[in-house]
Amino acid sequence: MAGLAPRVEYLAGFCCPLGGLAVGKPRVLCHGAEVFLSTGSELVYVYDREGRLLIAVYKFPGKVWHLELLALRRALYVLCARSGIYCLSLDQASRSVSRDDKDDRDDQDSEDGQVDELPVPVIPVHPDTCVLPSATLHAFTVLDDVLITLAQGPTQWKVQLFECPCPGEDPRPGGQIGEVELSTCTPPAGSLGEPTAPRFLPVLCCASPPGSRAPHGHPWGSGGVTLEGALFGLLFGTDASLLESPVILCGLPDGQLCCVVLKTLVTSRSAPGDPKALVKILHHLEEPVIFIGALRTEPLSEDVEDVYCDCLVALGHHGRTLAIKASWDEAGHLVPELREYSLPGPVLCAACGRGGRVYHSTPSDLCVVDLAQEVSPWDLTQRDGAPGGLPSLLCPASLSVCSVVTLSVSSRAPEGGAELLALSAKGRLMTCSLDPHSETPHPTRVTSANAGQKIKELLSGIGTVSERVSSLKKAVDQRDKALTCLNEAMNVSCALLSSREGPRPISCTISTSWSRLQLQDVLTATCLLENSSGFSLDRGWALCIQVRRSSRALDLDSAVSAITYTIPVDQLGPGGQREVTLPLGPGEDGALDLPVTVSCALFYSLREVVGGALALTDPFKDPSSNERTPDVLPEQDGVCLPLSEHTVDMLQGLRFPGLAAAHTQALGPLSPARDPIHTFLETCCGPVSQPAGPASLRAKYLPPSVATVKVSAELLRAALGDDHAGVSLCSATLQWLLAENAIADIVRAQALSSVQGVAPDGTDVHLIIREVAVTDLCPAGPIQAMEIQVESSSLANMCRAHHAIVGRLQRLVMEQAARGSSPPDLRLQYLHQIQANHETLLREVQTLRDRLCTEDEASSCATAQRLLQVYRQLRSPSLLLL
Repeated sequence: MAGLAPRVEYLAGFCCPLGGLAVGKPRVLCHGAEVFLSTGSELVYVYDREGRLLIAVYKFPGKVWHLELLALRRALYVLCARSGIYCLSLDQASRSVSRDDKDDRDDQDSEDGQVDELPVPVIPVHPDTCVLPSATLHAFTVLDDVLITLAQGPTQWKVQLFECPCPGEDPRPGGQIGEVELSTCTPPAGSLGEPTAPRFLPVLCCASPPGSRAPHGHPWGSGGVTLEGALFGLLFGTDASLLESPVILCGLPDGQLCCVVLKTLVTSRSAPGDPKALVKILHHLEEPVIFIGALRTEPLSEDVEDVYCDCLVALGHHGRTLAIKASWDEAGHLVPELREYSLPGPVLCAACGRGGRVYHSTPSDLCVVDLAQEVSPWDLTQRDGAPGGLPSLLCPASLSVCSVVTLSVSSRAPEGGAELLALSAKGRLMTCSLDPHSETPHPTRVTSANAGQKIKELLSGIGTVSERVSSLKKAVDQRDKALTCLNEAMNVSCALLSSREGPRPISCTISTSWSRLQLQDVLTATCLLENSSGFSLDRGWALCIQVRRSSRALDLDSAVSAITYTIPVDQLGPGGQREVTLPLGPGEDGALDLPVTVSCALFYSLREVVGGALALTDPFKDPSSNERTPDVLPEQDGVCLPLSEHTVDMLQGLRFPGLAAAHTQALGPLSPARDPIHTFLETCCGPVSQPAGPASLRAKYLPPSVATVKVSAELLRAALGDDHAGVSLCSATLQWLLAENAIADIVRAQALSSVQGVAPDGTDVHLIIREVAVTDLCPAGPIQAMEIQVESSSLANMCRAHHAIVGRLQRLVMEQAARGSSPPDLRLQYLHQIQANHETLLREVQTLRDRLCTEDEASSCATAQRLLQVYRQLRSPSLLLL
């Protein structure tokens, strides 16, 4: 067999995913000149070998997992993932394309024997053709008028029998005939409760005795075999032989090879018994079973017409092979001979052929092993083992064809030869012909007649090797790029994490300003990303900016809202900058709730960089590892490196139209955005009286809300340092408070100690800095202090400005405390009295708020006025920050 000279001929190419076709899902069947093919997608192709063209393409509602052909009934049964079994008539497929279309496409055949996939119409399969809807079916086969299915339950596999409808009849099955549970199983868990596609599908095969109704040893379906009576009785027992019942062979993904007698399963409902007594475990391969078949190993006598198989074969994914045959022991008794072999793996697909040959495909080669009995008439001891036994060792012979994912043995082979119909991982349909007459023990002279054929075969082999080299080179390049990107990301991460103090190699500076957008004044935040490191930020890096708004001060039920913007960073080299401007508000309701926190971070997506390298796999390699990729890289995996965080408060959101220059401030009206039509109508009507809205009435009839904070002058001088030398402390304090506002330069130039600004909603906010003396706090004498006063007709805006001032003073006090500065001696009795007064006011606030919930409208007015007075006292405490 080492001298076999396979001849490979490419027929057509079909669409396949980027990483190649998956193992276990594609199927190819042959019926005369027609080839029925599935690549594991939703499409089933019908290809004409004689015309070398595509006849029809059927689209099913789910991915196709299995095909079964009933030649006598001219029917094709199709199993769709999580959908069910569909039945198509072969006559419909033959009528889908007219003969004229064939004649028009004959001239498109290529010279090297390949035909590209033709643009034939895709025919959607009607739901009425579904003969057995089910989301748990994983395998099926058809025997005569019985539909045999294998379903996956929550914990166990289940074999079910149904009456099989004929094409054109009522597509609904006639009813369930029998059912039995097999061994336990563990269904794969999918994300978010969705089932995951199984890595390995179970295998079903019907083994029939010689007395079954199937003519000439061939069952009605394409997934069955007929065994010799001796082997059938030894394997399945006397009951199955007497009943002349077919037996269902099940190969499971956990390695079990079990069987169920069909007629006992049918009668189990009328005479129920122990369900486990119906199932017999023949063997355990300890690896997923990917093929079950049978073949003839012994030569036949000339007067024998029917050909029955005398050897049962099962192959596992990793190459473990089981062969069972009826043999004679030393005492002359008929016993089953069972042998295990180890073939090169992983095994992608397999098929049994004539002459005792088993063909199996690995990622790198298509091999053939011989189980036939080859005993010379003159030497009965030539074969290792007893007469009629199995060989002790199998030696695979290479056919020099790689990446075959599904295989079928054609019946059109010449006498003594074999023709294989195969589909490669790249979606190429090909035939591999084995001619026994090409076995030559000595070199023959090359003639001009066979030189062309030899060159063609060599070129075909070179093309296959070149395709493999190209695929491997592409995968290596992808992974090299991914490793380079990961190395750069590691360097950037180490540089940022090791420089938490001092200037950072990659920084993001945040600043705010007012802009005019779509007839509306908008407060914007500008994020400037600067790369001062020696590394580049390439593919996979993104700048994530989160804008987090706190709950409204006057709305206790409102929650914190956050918006995250993700901006890809493309090719930001050393010294490069990237600027991003985002709107902060006001929103559609015209409100801008301050403070707003803006956070910047760098995010590195491992899925974007590494996921592509892992997804692009070599189709000649075992594809089962591809399905573990989602476990290696979860959806959220990545590296997040915080850069900066900035809080935009009321002091930064204020505008000062009376001080600012025209080109820096007041880009538009400072009042809230208004409807342009409403503004136009007001202009046409001329001047009118002042509006009587709640804000205007509050500003006209109620005094402004006031809050004060007193700070030690010594504390401010120590904190401000020499930066404000030559300027009054009042002006220096105001400059420090408005340092992040665009008005800071004008305040410094004019040495201002008070300013009047405008809040985002258009109300006035007045900041006043004055110098005061606190006399009752220190026994040594008065303490010089700065009184910071904020006034506004809007209580909410006054609270926001007061909150911003207090936040700055808290940071200042913490910084000075860290330097070790100590306050002067204080009168503790005076401090205790101030604290007692504040506690009294707080208790009064709680009492007044409780009273508001129970009083009527008339009484609540006086309570509300008193509550405002108490709040005003609390906002102007007698305490001093030292």
